[in-house]
Amino acid sequence: MKLGLIGKAIAQSKMPALQRLAGARTDHALSYVLLDLASDDPSLFERTFTACREEGFRGVNVTHPFKELAARRVAIEDPLVRAIGAVNTVLFGADGARGFNTDHSGFLRAWRRRFGGRLPGRVAVIGTGGVGRAISFALVALEASEIRLFDIEPEKARALADALRGIDPESGIVIASGCDQAVSGADGIVNGTPIGMYYKSGCPVPPASIGGQRWVFDAVYTPLETELLRHASDRRIETFSGFELFLGQGADAFEIFTGIRLSDGDVAAIERDIRAGIGSPSRAS
Repeated sequence: MKLGLIGKAIAQSKMPALQRLAGARTDHALSYVLLDLASDDPSLFERTFTACREEGFRGVNVTHPFKELAARRVAIEDPLVRAIGAVNTVLFGADGARGFNTDHSGFLRAWRRRFGGRLPGRVAVIGTGGVGRAISFALVALEASEIRLFDIEPEKARALADALRGIDPESGIVIASGCDQAVSGADGIVNGTPIGMYYKSGCPVPPASIGGQRWVFDAVYTPLETELLRHASDRRIETFSGFELFLGQGADAFEIFTGIRLSDGDVAAIERDIRAGIGSPSRAS
């Protein structure tokens, strides 16, 4: 089974390790390659996507900055995923390509694994692109009392607000005019931007605004400890990282590709192996 990941600046992604380890645990032979594109040119994504389908790939994962573009190239059966408007998992078949969003389901799994039935409260979502959109829909499902959206492209925040109100007209959706306004008085902060990645260092929230929240989540997981999480930890705010989302969405993607659902024990074992460096290209047998 041929699988891959399409994205930009993904050389350090741990998704190949996760999928290979999942395959090994379930006696499922697969290959998984990184398709690291040099730019965010849509035509480059289109050519790569088409090549994967023509070369017999079973499916691909899609990451920043191509999730919304991928959603326009596939059939989406789930009305919720259509509303999200972003796809990070694609399954190729004789009848074409079908799209899924495991960022949404992966965040739900990560939240419940960490917090159980706790409600998110008032949440500031910084960045309303692919992963920010998916997490915002998950926050509606988790009954967040208010979701404050901020994006440096205000039209993205407005479009997401309209989509969220479309699935739950009673949800408390606010478009913030600035990052400070979004996080002030919030119970939680979500970073849905790439700021903090190994190639884009920094903190998406002014450090002076971090304090008083109950929890902080960063979708970035390379590196595992970002500046945002470090500032939050210094202020004794509970944190969880994009690595937990990565595990959840990767396990859900594996199920889409293979039809095999990983148990919680399988996911825990895969987490231990990845943290130990097992399954990476340099350690692969």
